[in-house]
Amino acid sequence: MASQFINWIKSPAGRQYFFSTHFWGPVANWGLPLAAIADLSKDEEMISGTMSGALCAYSSVFMRFAWRVQPRNYLLFACHATNATAQAVQLFRFANYHHLGGKEKRQSLPSPQVASA
Repeated sequence: MASQFINWIKSPAGRQYFFSTHFWGPVANWGLPLAAIADLSKDEEMISGTMSGALCAYSSVFMRFAWRVQPRNYLLFACHATNATAQAVQLFRFANYHHLGGKEKRQSLPSPQVASA
């Protein structure tokens, strides 16, 4: 299987694919889902519900585009599916914190105290 892949890369069709925007566009676009995944560990106070909603909608639209374009762009589809999922998780965290009592639960927890030396 690896030798078939190597032979395909060496072929004109493989070179044409790797030097096209059909490949490099999605590769460059992976910055969005990687940033969204990195933000999953950040404080809920920092989440913008408006931006997360916009990015979720944007990725949903471009997932459909990647599926409908011929030939199908699976790399772009995977990129936007990942981003839509990560942004949906961010929207849930935002709603939980601001509208479902997460902020009040956090404020009711005792604050950690620093030991004095």
